[in-house]
Amino acid sequence: MEKFVYLFHEGNGNMKELLGGKGANLAEMTNIGLPVPYGFTITTQACNAYYESGKTIPTLVEKQTLEALLRLEEKMGKKLGDPKNPLLVSVRSGSVFSMPGMMDTILNLGMNDETVEGVASLTNNPRFAYDSYRRFIQMFSNVVLGIDTYFFEQLLEETREQKGYASDPEMTAEDWKEIIVGYKEIVKKHTRKDFPQDPKEQLFLAINAVFDSWNNQRAIVYRRLNKIADHLGTAVNIQSMVFGNMGNDSGTGVAFTRNPSTGEPVLYGEYLINAQGEDVVAGIRTPQPIAALKEEMPSVYQQFADTCHRLEQHYKEMQDIEFTVERGKLFILQTRNGKRTAQAAIRIAVEMVQEGIIDVKTALLRVDPDQLNQLLHRRIDDSVEKRILAKGLPASPGAATGQVVFDADEAEQLGNDGKKVILVRPETTPDDIHGIVASQAILTSRGGMTSHAAVVARGMGKACICGCEALRIDLKAKQFSVGDMVVNYGDVITIDGSTGEIMLGEIAMIDPELSDEFQLLLSWADKERKIGVRANADNPEDAKKAFDFGAGGVGLCRTEHMFMDIKRIPIVQKMILAETYNERMEALDQLLPMQQGDFEGIFEAMQGLPVTIRLLDPPLHEFLPDKEELLVEVTKLQILDPDSKELAQKEKLLKKVRQLDEFNPMLGLRGCRLGMVHPEIYEMQAKAIFYAASKLAEKGIEVNPEIMIPLVGHVNELKQMRELVIETANKVQVETGRSIQYTVGTMIEIPRAALTADEIAEEADFFSFGTNDLTQTTFGYSRDDAEGKFLQAYIEHKVLPENPFAVLDQEGVGKLVETGVTLGRKTNPKLKTGICGEHGGEKSSIDFCYRTGLDYVSCSPYRVPLARLAAAQATIRHELNREEVYTTA
Repeated sequence: MEKFVYLFHEGNGNMKELLGGKGANLAEMTNIGLPVPYGFTITTQACNAYYESGKTIPTLVEKQTLEALLRLEEKMGKKLGDPKNPLLVSVRSGSVFSMPGMMDTILNLGMNDETVEGVASLTNNPRFAYDSYRRFIQMFSNVVLGIDTYFFEQLLEETREQKGYASDPEMTAEDWKEIIVGYKEIVKKHTRKDFPQDPKEQLFLAINAVFDSWNNQRAIVYRRLNKIADHLGTAVNIQSMVFGNMGNDSGTGVAFTRNPSTGEPVLYGEYLINAQGEDVVAGIRTPQPIAALKEEMPSVYQQFADTCHRLEQHYKEMQDIEFTVERGKLFILQTRNGKRTAQAAIRIAVEMVQEGIIDVKTALLRVDPDQLNQLLHRRIDDSVEKRILAKGLPASPGAATGQVVFDADEAEQLGNDGKKVILVRPETTPDDIHGIVASQAILTSRGGMTSHAAVVARGMGKACICGCEALRIDLKAKQFSVGDMVVNYGDVITIDGSTGEIMLGEIAMIDPELSDEFQLLLSWADKERKIGVRANADNPEDAKKAFDFGAGGVGLCRTEHMFMDIKRIPIVQKMILAETYNERMEALDQLLPMQQGDFEGIFEAMQGLPVTIRLLDPPLHEFLPDKEELLVEVTKLQILDPDSKELAQKEKLLKKVRQLDEFNPMLGLRGCRLGMVHPEIYEMQAKAIFYAASKLAEKGIEVNPEIMIPLVGHVNELKQMRELVIETANKVQVETGRSIQYTVGTMIEIPRAALTADEIAEEADFFSFGTNDLTQTTFGYSRDDAEGKFLQAYIEHKVLPENPFAVLDQEGVGKLVETGVTLGRKTNPKLKTGICGEHGGEKSSIDFCYRTGLDYVSCSPYRVPLARLAAAQATIRHELNREEVYTTA
């Protein structure tokens, strides 16, 4: 017979999937001898059975619950519903993972018009008894019967005012009797039934309510946000009551064994004298800090401090503990691993190693890599109230406050004047780069996570929100609106690039902190991990930042970003608009020393570590003016000044833009195709690399360039481009007299390249998987369009488990990566492999890369610490799994 109900002593801490986190911990604490009020847990499987039975408690569950209740009554020497010696219980939900939004606690279940008199007689405290009864009616009516708490609170407040009381403790037993009559009338009015008096009916209605709360809207949203499976269900914990509201020798509180904000190893929490659990969090009375308990109840405080130490040593984790003191006796109601900030998580993990509680590997597994973003960017102070205006895509983490500007020139001018500005545009282009540099953050109404604004902002470490379609931007009027709210030029807003939230006004910020504990934790991570971590860096500043954050090289240097500088754009446009080879070479000769200077700075910053340089990739039209805007300018000039030189120039430019216009630029003339059609462009870039390497070699600085040919789909493309690079290297070697060690590889971002990787590897020294484009070409999604139009709906309706541009699609795209690695190493066993898409900074994708045998991951400089930790975690987890398999075998 399946067991659906466990008395606390029958369970243990390893039974979380069955008993829920709360039930497993209550069982564990009972078994190690802590003062836990006795009770039993109805399992998560009973919850699933409830739903399978059409939201009815199955007969077997009901039978086992009544048997457990009888055992509880025997243990306590009390009986549920006994007028003279009543057992009162609490009912709490308890899912496998802590889930705010589940059913609220019900206290004092078992009270009715008869048992309240028994409690009054037994405690010789009628005021306490009737206070407990009115609390039960209010909680039960709200949580189980669905009546808004407002109606009860309103009656209570009116009664207090009539009687001239300032707070609840002034209410007498007679006052509470009066309130109870009023509460029952509220119940009758809203349900057309009397408040249930049968304690067993109360119990099973409460159990139903717990099971129902598993699928309330709050719980569903929380599960989706935190990726908790729907099938887990919730347990129900039935526990004998202890009372913190029996006088000044009683109380209740919540405490952490360490400070959850800072990690400081001191008891942190608060308590209330003469109160029940919900009073601490309800905000009706102001709690006292836990340290004050030492003065009021020194022996209880010492016992509690000893218990906290014992629980932390037992669970080897910082604990969040609920407790009650009844007439001077301490009871522990619950313990669980405490939630904490990133700063606290790091300090606690490191100090627990130093205290000998856990080992280094456990400490590394304790810190969530995603939390580290909080420490590397300015962030919003969570304790401050914020007014959210709209929400877009969280394109680049960090937070910023500034005045709204709509033009890059204005942003630059105000920024140079020392003003903090946020550049708001429908979308940005390379022409806006000077405004982006001068701004605190960027906000666009169009574009996705790989739009120009997003990529540039991430590279600069600036906060950015993209694709906020709720914004209606009027560039002419210099304002944007969200619904009826209008924000004008110069108004102050705050954006949070980690959440995508846009807020009105200035919000308090917290500056990034890289503590000694943080550095120590990352040094431990580097010793454990067996996969390299590099950074995507397009300029010397980013390379230096990456080096400082512990990157083992540059995994992706996107050379097209070097051309986006406002001083270089005209030369790039001259190169694109060139009618003859000589004209193009003239522009390329101007760009060569600029590129060389960039490479020198990056090589120097990386101090001999490998630097993977991707030759020019994007469609050329991206460097030209917008076609629609140009058409408007030409039309105006044709009307106003038809004979002007400017018109002739603009018409020529428009003609070239139209020639370069493509139906699908992502699949058009870009990447190696550009090098095949115009080899002189790639030759210039290769020269710049080798000239830079030679110059640094003269200074005695080690360089390690890796030249990457983008968008290869056929081996012959790589073969020709490799020959071009080798020929250029040989020419520069003859010219400079210096031999530079280098490698040539390719970015695998086309499915055909992955499927024919064995052929391509014959011409490649390395593969770098460009998982962003590989995801686009595998799914057939344009990222900017998908994220702005349908992708969120897909995730909400569970068509897709995750956004595949944020979390690597291991079943599809991942299979191509695995295929590429396997086939590539078959023909080239020395082939080095890595990924350089954004997935290189996402923890589950890094885990996949480790399992697939990649040599390194590459991510933005600000995600390098995250990747170092995630790489260590992947190594530790899979080594532990292998050890378990070996031991079992």
